[in-house]
Amino acid sequence: MNRRQFLALGGAASLGAVAGCLGGGSDAEAANEFDYELNSTPSGVDVPLVPVEDAYEWFKNDEARFADARGRAQYDEVRIKDAVFSPAEDAGSIDDDPVEEWSTDTRIVTYCRCPHHLSSQRAASLIDAGYERTYAIDEGLGGGGNGGWIDRGYPIEGSAVDAEWIEYEIDGTTDSEYAGETVALNQINANRSEIAPIQDDGSYTIPLYFAGSTDSQFRVEAPDYTVEGTLEELTNGTVTG
Repeated sequence: MNRRQFLALGGAASLGAVAGCLGGGSDAEAANEFDYELNSTPSGVDVPLVPVEDAYEWFKNDEARFADARGRAQYDEVRIKDAVFSPAEDAGSIDDDPVEEWSTDTRIVTYCRCPHHLSSQRAASLIDAGYERTYAIDEGLGGGGNGGWIDRGYPIEGSAVDAEWIEYEIDGTTDSEYAGETVALNQINANRSEIAPIQDDGSYTIPLYFAGSTDSQFRVEAPDYTVEGTLEELTNGTVTG
């Protein structure tokens, strides 16, 4: 693969949605009724990570409502049964988010597939908005053998539940000064998104479950650069600005 085939768009203008979730400073706190492990988010809100088996018990007993934090295409293809579409900031936006109609004392479970980056971002925004009984599924939706919701045979629905999902990883690096911030992956001309945290050394790994062609075009948005390429190109080597 020729790395120069990528379209690299450096500079501050490339920040887009990634910058929107940064900054921190919120003092909102989750109820965390069961003392689950907390996931720190760039917004400053710590999100409780509910084990998937506990989330399923809530599902069976109608003790929680579920919100899908991914992009619209991902939600339409496969989702937890009866979950609503309520995307994280880096996954898009919608008018009339159904969660806005729920009481703030509702127990809400968010989820994604990466396994809990987008879901934690969405959960953090809900906690900050007063929905203190919000959790993110620790293992995520799964489907790649990581013990997530799909792997355990829990109820799902959607247009592509029988598709052959392949797990890809996009490795990249940026300046270590951005450690703790996020990198976003978006499919071009489709509402499909993932995010991943930047590690202390500036490296990151974005997981993607995808049933389409490796010729599909994606965009990687880091704090200091944007790179576009096919899925095959982006998974063959290390993405840099």
